[in-house]
Amino acid sequence: MDTHLPHAEAALRLDRQLCFALYSANLAMGKLYRGLLRELDLTYPQYLVMLVLWERDGLTVSEIGERLYLDSATLTPLLKRLEVAGRVSRRRDSGDERQVIVTLTEAGRALKAQAQGVPEQVFCAVAYDLPALKSLKQELESLREKLTGA
Repeated sequence: MDTHLPHAEAALRLDRQLCFALYSANLAMGKLYRGLLRELDLTYPQYLVMLVLWERDGLTVSEIGERLYLDSATLTPLLKRLEVAGRVSRRRDSGDERQVIVTLTEAGRALKAQAQGVPEQVFCAVAYDLPALKSLKQELESLREKLTGA
């Protein structure tokens, strides 16, 4: 993509759209993760929740949502499925009944060992060198911050 603004007609070409480049890359990344996570019996959004809880267990639904940029209405059914699968448990906070605390079960903690190879498999599939991948990640994070006004 060049840095000059295209003429009005060229501006509407699909191959000039940043949003489509991001969208199609996201689709490809999702397909890659689906294949890797199938053996763990996790969907990609469930995997993201597990990553958050493996970093810090015992978070509220709203804290998980903040980390993942998801609202409670999206997270609640996802967490219910993880609970039915025996990966997490949910309980009301005794200090604030409005808050639901999510904790890993023994099976959820054990799943971390099975998931250890996923990041390396993704790195190999992406076929970027490490500095380029770090730079890409930083650029995407910067873009997200600019778009969300953070």
